[in-house]
Amino acid sequence: MRGNRTRKRESSRSKQLGIVVAAVAVVGAGGWFAGAQMQSPADAAAAHQPPKAGPVTVAVEHRSLTASVVAQGSVEFASPQGLSLAGPVGSAGPGSGGASGGDGGGSQLVTKLPAVGKEVKEGDVLMQVSGRPVLVLRGSVPMYRTLGPGTSGDDVKQLERALARLGFDPGTITGKYTQQDATAVVRWYKSKGFAANEPSVADKQQLGTLQQAVTAAQQALLDARSGDGKDSRGSSHELQVKSAQQQLNTANQALSAFQASYGTKVPAGEVIFLSDLPARLDKVSVKLGEAPSGPIGTVTSSRVVVQAVVPGSDAKLLHKGMTAEVETAGGKTVEGRVVAMGDDVPKEDASDGKDGTDSGSGGGGSTGSGDSAPVPVQISLPTGELSKDAGGTAKVTICVGSSDGEVLTVPIAALHTSADGQAKVRVKRDGSTLDVPVKAGLSAQGQVEVTPVSGGLKPGDQVVVGQ
Repeated sequence: MRGNRTRKRESSRSKQLGIVVAAVAVVGAGGWFAGAQMQSPADAAAAHQPPKAGPVTVAVEHRSLTASVVAQGSVEFASPQGLSLAGPVGSAGPGSGGASGGDGGGSQLVTKLPAVGKEVKEGDVLMQVSGRPVLVLRGSVPMYRTLGPGTSGDDVKQLERALARLGFDPGTITGKYTQQDATAVVRWYKSKGFAANEPSVADKQQLGTLQQAVTAAQQALLDARSGDGKDSRGSSHELQVKSAQQQLNTANQALSAFQASYGTKVPAGEVIFLSDLPARLDKVSVKLGEAPSGPIGTVTSSRVVVQAVVPGSDAKLLHKGMTAEVETAGGKTVEGRVVAMGDDVPKEDASDGKDGTDSGSGGGGSTGSGDSAPVPVQISLPTGELSKDAGGTAKVTICVGSSDGEVLTVPIAALHTSADGQAKVRVKRDGSTLDVPVKAGLSAQGQVEVTPVSGGLKPGDQVVVGQ
């Protein structure tokens, strides 16, 4: 028994000694680890130094390259033009012709308004003033006077051509208003439900009075020549004949002058010539019952265009005829074409109450001075496209050049020019950097096409773009 107790005590002391030894070993290992992790201030400062600077490189790529000008634009109907009447409707005084509704006296008031959004075709009635029609014809010469017997010129020729297009044959197109023109005008008005401005009652009375004056003067001359029972000899008889002849000449001149302008007419206020038809009535500026003394509205073409503005530096890359991709806010994409730049872009009509965009030169025109001065650009679209998007915005992308398939490209920052004017790129290869002469080509999206003049250059080569 005693021996067993002795052995247990010895075993317990052995375990305690083992624990102590193990603890000492752990403490020693911890001290070694802590010592290994400790640094002197000099070592710590050295460890925090940035690595040595080296060149920043980018890999050469083999890709196709497309250069384009991108701008934000507005979708609009083309060719806005203000409308106004060139004169009164109906008769405009003696000898001017007339019809019910326009007697040349009293106020002329709008009795039927133009319809906003309506498509106006050649020969249509745009509106009514005092019950008389205001009709639309195609032509570049604006209406500025009453057309009728005795008038001639480009505006008359324009009227004759319009009548012929509408199917009311005016005969030979001469530019001189003839009776055939008058007959065609009568038929045209009748087809629209109106009477043409034929001679009024007052005109007919005036014609009768002048004709009677000529007849009376002719009779007086006959009486003077026959003597009519009076002394037919001597100077007194000669004076009577001479006086009668002068009165007849005066009466004939008055009758001829009146007849020269007597007949069916087209008053200045009853026709509006527009160069582009059919047109779309965009705005109406008059009210029912008001006098049409100012602008009556604005028409546009039924065609839709995109108006955009680009910096002058970009405008130098553009020219008419270039293809443009138009993307609406709704995601619809349509291909258009550049049709006008700078001063060639039509300005909004002043009668609209807005000023047009000033423009000068630069790729077809620019405003202000400097390469960054904005230049307006107009993009035409296929007929019928984006009509429902008018008034909205669109992104315009105009391709100004593309590479011939896939080419070697590097960032523009990689290109530098040596003292002799040779373009070069710096290539980092096998631990060293060497200059490779290249020929630069198309640039786009921060990349430039390069063709090595000498030395090798291939996709994946690292070119230096900075330090």
